[in-house]
Amino acid sequence: MADEGETSVLGAVLDTRQLEAFGRKVTATAGQLMGGEETTGQYNNAMRSISRTMRRPALQRSVFSFTQQAPSELIRARVAPTEIAHRAITYISDEQLSNIPDDDNTYSLFQGFQASLPEADTEHRKGHRRRASKQKLLGAVDLEEDGPPTIQSVKKKRNAVNHRLEMMGIRKNMCATEIREIDSKIANLHAMRQIVLERLASLEDEEGEVDKELQDLDNNIEDMQDDLDAQMEAASIAETQDRPVTPESTGEDPSFMSESIYQKLPSSSVTPSPKSRRRPKYTKRKSMPVLHEHLESGTNLKTIPAHTDIITALDFDQPFGTMVTAALDDTVRVWDLNLGRCMGFLEGHTASVRCLQVEDNIVATGSLDATIRLWDLSQARYEPHEHKSTYDDPSRADEEDEEAALGFGNEHEDEPPPPPPDAMADCPLTVLEAHIDEVTALHLRGDTLVSGSADKTLRQWDLVKGRCVQTLDVLWAAAQASATINTNPTSTSEPQWRPSGRAADATADFVGALQVFDAALACGTADGMVRLWDLRSGQVHRSLVGHTGPVTCLQFDQTHLVTGSVDRSIRIWDLRTGSIYDAFAYDNPITSMMFDSRHIVAAAGEDVVKVYDKTDGRQVDVGVGANLSVEDRMNENTGRGVVERVRLKDGYLVEGRRSGSVGVWTV
Repeated sequence: MADEGETSVLGAVLDTRQLEAFGRKVTATAGQLMGGEETTGQYNNAMRSISRTMRRPALQRSVFSFTQQAPSELIRARVAPTEIAHRAITYISDEQLSNIPDDDNTYSLFQGFQASLPEADTEHRKGHRRRASKQKLLGAVDLEEDGPPTIQSVKKKRNAVNHRLEMMGIRKNMCATEIREIDSKIANLHAMRQIVLERLASLEDEEGEVDKELQDLDNNIEDMQDDLDAQMEAASIAETQDRPVTPESTGEDPSFMSESIYQKLPSSSVTPSPKSRRRPKYTKRKSMPVLHEHLESGTNLKTIPAHTDIITALDFDQPFGTMVTAALDDTVRVWDLNLGRCMGFLEGHTASVRCLQVEDNIVATGSLDATIRLWDLSQARYEPHEHKSTYDDPSRADEEDEEAALGFGNEHEDEPPPPPPDAMADCPLTVLEAHIDEVTALHLRGDTLVSGSADKTLRQWDLVKGRCVQTLDVLWAAAQASATINTNPTSTSEPQWRPSGRAADATADFVGALQVFDAALACGTADGMVRLWDLRSGQVHRSLVGHTGPVTCLQFDQTHLVTGSVDRSIRIWDLRTGSIYDAFAYDNPITSMMFDSRHIVAAAGEDVVKVYDKTDGRQVDVGVGANLSVEDRMNENTGRGVVERVRLKDGYLVEGRRSGSVGVWTV
């Protein structure tokens, strides 16, 4: 069987007769070339040995396997794998070669490499000088250095200095090239960032539309549920009407009311009345916009002409959310910050509102009429995504369309319509009456509200019961502290009440600002004192002395208390020690201030907001006058653009001006 296999292999690969014919041809050719009988005999012997070798089965199998190998396997057997990998990596296609930029560099690659290693050349020269000094010590006398310098040595030094100068020029060119590359990368990154910002803006717009669609679906589900309940109620009433109701069935005396009376009852009294038209309630967006966080600091997002007089108070709940503003025009307005639309008016106070706070859906307002009012904005009738007035009945909407067709509509079609007069009719919650003078400061937290008034008192309110639960007399606390000082000269408590002599202090609020957290209350008053109260005992726990003018604003966290005053300074206090941690001076009195984890923003009597970055200690101006020169600001500023109130939340700055307008910025 082995012989048959070998024969088949031999027949498949080589034919013996072909080999013999090949051998004869080689012999004849060699005989003609070399000549001679002896040489021909040796050659014939050699060819016979080759013929015998070729008949061996092992050699035939190796030849057969050689013919079956692929070219890649032959190359892999002859060439090392590392060399193959190197050749594959270093191969560059024609497409890649076509994208190589033109070489417009002034210096060659070798010159750049040589210039990038100046230290090695310097060390070489130093080593050469050290070897020369050693030769001197060994007795080698350099006559050239002992005598005056020769022209060859001066030329050599000149060439060396010239070479150093050339290398410096090359290094400068390299640095300039690198700067151009970095600028190009920065420009590309800015372009990519702008593209992503546009994509984010489109996503937020689409997100608002989806949010509106979700709210519409919720309203539809509620309407369908109401319709289903009405149908079930009608079916139950109809089933009751099918069974005649008699005095016997009800267990009453038949003489009480005859059956004819039951039959004469109108059907409308037992059938459900048609469902009255539902008025839309205001619901906040479920999604939070984040575009403002990635815009450049100082970007003006919106300017709203909110009032016609000086803004006295403002607050908002979240970026692009709900804002409430009050001004000396005796109006309190609610705004949709996303669209810049007025949602309605909070009416009820008989005088201007001096302070307010927005906490979720609840708004607290304190007024010159000595009252505090609470409002629930979730009961407002407002459609944020509709531009036509649909609050009233459909006939009124048709009348508005006819007026618009006749040319009596709004002059600007893009302007939203004014809110209906009863948009906030369901918002009032309660009225807190206990102060006998204007309310100038308040703070709401949970079910507790603390207010300060010109009647020299602080009052704590229980919002669940709707009444005052504690009254703190500031003058009494100051008198008690003064008595303590007189009896104990070493005491470090506050001095006696000392009204400042500044002319501007006459118009300052007695209680300029306050904030409450659980049982801790901080209060700033017109004497420049900052008092820390314990609401559990009603006593002053600590007094911070430092301001020389009335305190107009304050805010504290777990560690620090920041205060602003008419004395044109902002002071940061360490609550652990009661000492001043830091202070900042300004050119004008501070009327409003607020801080977050990174920034402190303040209104300092200018047309810009002073923004202090706590991370890098840098202060910048944000506002309409930030890009104007000092001369232009002095010439154009008439006092109407001065910022009076500022609020800051999540990198979203809102400022109110004396002109009555509101600006929205990023910080």
